[in-house]
Formats: sequence, structure tokens, C-alpha cells
Amino acid sequence: MSLQQLKPDLIISSLALRAQITADTLGRKIGYEGRIHYMEELYNSRPETIMNVLTLQDDSYESIFVIGHNPELTEFANFLIKNNFSKLPTLGVLAINLKIDSWNDISEKCGKIDFFIQPKQFKYYMPKQIRTTLAKVFESEND
Repeated sequence: MSLQQLKPDLIISSLALRAQITADTLGRKIGYEGRIHYMEELYNSRPETIMNVLTLQDDSYESIFVIGHNPELTEFANFLIKNNFSKLPTLGVLAINLKIDSWNDISEKCGKIDFFIQPKQFKYYMPKQIRTTLAKVFESEND
């Protein structure tokens, strides 16, 4: 994601510890400088709750990253897009472009998948030197 220079205007995350760690690590890796909002509403929430959280966001935000849990995120993705998405894996990234002018306009099938990244694809498609570098980075963070 950092190679594609994807930087959200806002990151919202479940307050579960694993989600917080994911949000913090992701934010740091992509150079996010804003505040991450940890929300109880995103923990074990129904897809409608995720939608309600997003509809309340300020329209100055063009791009919002939502970090949460399955099956709720997969269900919410399927609410937003026309095609059925089978399952968002752990640490998967699904980017959806919404055809809306305001966050308050979110509705069923208003989005289209921009890209999908699943962790397994890096095992096979990532050049060896990048894979080695990333392994060293993650090893040093876990020490």
C-alpha cells in the first residue's frame, strides 16, 4: 500500500487489541500522520453499525480506512458492492470506491472494488529481495 502511496484521510479501528495493533502498524508503515480513532462500535458490530459510523464522518475526508473484524467487514463489503465477495482474510485489504458525494449518501451497492490484497499473494509474487527486507523489518519489530 505504501508503494502505491495510499494514505487515508482518516483511520478508524475496532478497539480490540489486535485491531489496534494492525491500525497502528499500518498507519506507521504508510506514513499516516493523523489520529487513529478506536471505536467500540466497530467491535462485534453489525454491518449496519459500520455504515452508521461512516455516515457520521465529515465530508472533508475523501478516503477512510476501516479496520475491524469478520464476518462483519465481509458482510459490509457485500452490502456496498454488486458482486458477492467471498471472504476478507485476516490482514486482507479491500479498497472500495464509493459513488457518493457525501458519507451520508452511503447506500446498498453504491461501491465498486478498486483492488484487493490478500497476504498469501506476497508469498508467491513478491521479489525475493523485498520478501527478505520485509522479513527483517517484521523480525525487528517483534523483538
